[in-house]
Amino acid sequence: MSFENDKYSMDKDPYEWCLRQSKILKAIDPQMNIQMRNHKLLTQMPGELENAVKCRCNQNFTLDDIVNTLQDVRKRTNIGKYSPYKSSGFKEK
Repeated sequence: MSFENDKYSMDKDPYEWCLRQSKILKAIDPQMNIQMRNHKLLTQMPGELENAVKCRCNQNFTLDDIVNTLQDVRKRTNIGKYSPYKSSGFKEK
């Protein structure tokens, strides 16, 4: 599975997904620094989740920080647990 096609979703294990994605990025570009690799990982998450992880991590976060934060967000928030709000179909006249 390619890096771009493997987006994070709440049904995936954070540790396994982050480790797999990090290994893929390292294989693609061995010269890429760790911070750039971690930022690329974040771009593979849905916007709300990416924002929640970024807000909870310090500036020089590690892969462990991402995994721990993802686990914390999954446990403590409703992000990604419910489908987006759908209108009831009620129309005003």
